[in-house]
Amino acid sequence: MQNIIKLPVFIIFLVLISMLLISCQTIPPLPNLDFRQEMRDFVIDLSEYAKNVDSSFIIIPQNGQELITDNGEGNGNPDAEYIAAIDATGRESMFYGYYNDDEITPNEDRDHLLSLCQLCKDNNVQVLATDYCSDHTKMDNSYTYNNNNGFISLAADHRGLDNIPANPSPIRDENTNDIIDISNADNFLYLIDSEQYPTKQDFISAVSTTNYDVIIMDLFHNENGIETEYTSYEIDQLKIKNNNGIRLVICYMSIGEAENYRYYWDNSWKTGTPVWLDKENRNWAGNYIVRYWEQDWQDIIFDNDNSYLKKILDAGFDGVYLDIIDGFENFE
Repeated sequence: MQNIIKLPVFIIFLVLISMLLISCQTIPPLPNLDFRQEMRDFVIDLSEYAKNVDSSFIIIPQNGQELITDNGEGNGNPDAEYIAAIDATGRESMFYGYYNDDEITPNEDRDHLLSLCQLCKDNNVQVLATDYCSDHTKMDNSYTYNNNNGFISLAADHRGLDNIPANPSPIRDENTNDIIDISNADNFLYLIDSEQYPTKQDFISAVSTTNYDVIIMDLFHNENGIETEYTSYEIDQLKIKNNNGIRLVICYMSIGEAENYRYYWDNSWKTGTPVWLDKENRNWAGNYIVRYWEQDWQDIIFDNDNSYLKKILDAGFDGVYLDIIDGFENFE
């Protein structure tokens, strides 16, 4: 017979106190909402605000292509209002990297995403596809597969999107065209982590030597642990390709998660306080799921002069790249 070990009373007390503290961070119950429609409305309202400031401003939601139709499938009825609010759509891992980098995306997942992205293309919504692979053959395959479907693409060899890929060289579909509309772009660079560049000017210099038609980057540069915003003067420098052609510069912004390294973060926040702040993303430390339909969260993102989107507009970006559009999946 095994010996029964009796826990000291103080250990039991500590366990009970820990359970009590955890229970104090209770997440409020979910309201009875159509979470997909709430995300559609969020993007539509955000788009309307931005285009009222700059009618040519480009709106690009990443992932969440299920919002394009009424049933979330490629055979569904297109949602005209949502489609009218966006200019392009970003899609990750359609051919490589859905579960792991350098792994081909399973046929079932690929076909689901492909049917939705083809529907976007059929409705004049440009598709920017990012695959995650570093094997050169797979990178070449990624470009071929996407090109055959009429999508512009990037084979990103770092999941962190912190570098300019060396392959292929020269870049695919390099051109000297002036790109003033996302529908005219033939390629793009997705580079949102600039920490390997010591200063903003180092980042600007590196990107300026490329001929990508579109640059997707962050509003902030992290220098010595401090985030500083790019200015309109600095963004203007990035709008010129190395061959003197004009390109688009698009700013990344997450609207389905809050990031604890952003200017808006309050260190007193915790899950449930404020009410829109949900649990931390277990795959990305410092990123917290948000109840994106809550007005206080949306006020942080847009519709006022202190908002994140207003900062992006004031910095002179050509558009915004909206992440965690598929955040509705967290609540369904």
